[in-house]
Amino acid sequence: MKQMQMTNLVKVPGAKFHPEPVPEIDQEEAQHSSTMRFGSMKVFCGSASQSLGGEIVDYICSASEYNIKPGAYTRAVFSNENIFIKLEESVRGKDVYLVQTMASPVHDNFMEMLIMIDALKRDSAWRINLVAPYMSYTRSDKKDQPRVPITARLIANIIEIAGVDRYMTVDLHSGQIQGFFDIPGDALSAFHLLTDYVIQKMNTGELEDLVVVATDLGFAKQGRNWAETLGVPLAFVEKRRVGNGENPRALSLIGSVEGKNVLLVDDEVNTAGSVVSAVNVVREYGARDVLFAFTHPFFSDAAYERFAGLDLREIIFTNTLPIPQEKLLPNMTVLSIAPLLGEVILRAHEGRSVGALFNE
Repeated sequence: MKQMQMTNLVKVPGAKFHPEPVPEIDQEEAQHSSTMRFGSMKVFCGSASQSLGGEIVDYICSASEYNIKPGAYTRAVFSNENIFIKLEESVRGKDVYLVQTMASPVHDNFMEMLIMIDALKRDSAWRINLVAPYMSYTRSDKKDQPRVPITARLIANIIEIAGVDRYMTVDLHSGQIQGFFDIPGDALSAFHLLTDYVIQKMNTGELEDLVVVATDLGFAKQGRNWAETLGVPLAFVEKRRVGNGENPRALSLIGSVEGKNVLLVDDEVNTAGSVVSAVNVVREYGARDVLFAFTHPFFSDAAYERFAGLDLREIIFTNTLPIPQEKLLPNMTVLSIAPLLGEVILRAHEGRSVGALFNE
């Protein structure tokens, strides 16, 4: 019987510390790849997640005895705009993880993901795991108007039919979207990653007299979790949307922020219209410095313009979506989700608990 060794005893960023014995890895096998019950591990990085995928691979190599590299493939786009994918190495019998976020251009990246899944399936991969840090169309999760689709369910169906055996994603807009999938998955959250960063600033005295403010009432539950974790008061911006959600209009503030530093929290930013409204409201009610924390930076050109002209002390978000270096503002802080995703991939591959990362 193999001896047990204690690895990963440091806290994984974005998780809670939970020491756990894992089997010792055969050194000869580890020189090339892992060999577990699903076959050796392969990680492919889609064109929308080259940087994040590389970070994930680096984490896996540093946190384990596996010596892996991103899987090799060729991508081409023909003159008729058809995408072509060719795997440059065999995945037969492998436990494959495809990292592809649904960044802009969404439909090109989504189609590339599906084509790559089909290529992996036809090359006889043992198990195909989709790692989609950001999943598009999750806001279309219910039939809230006559004659409208539930697109989030459609996306789940397409992913399953393509051949995915398991999925991983971060901060779905609505938790019930997990029920749209008939395959197992890990719906993770960047909550601990973001709150740990803010707690560190509070502990060093950089951030005092703080109030958490949810940018709208739909984020009330998550805002309450933020306030409880940070041990600070909570307030809400009340707003209404005009039309189909592109024109939010903040109305008033529920709670008190006068003379306090404010941390606005949300899950996703597209045009930053809601942020502008929320900042204006908390300023009107007497807030001092204003910070903003969220998970998914799906920035339109309008968002960059609005953030550049907005008086925010710090803008904190993760790298679930790629942001060009030249578009990052001096007050933007990007936290990497790669260690969390890398650790979950390791645990899924080795058949270990993911919930243990969060003391669950």
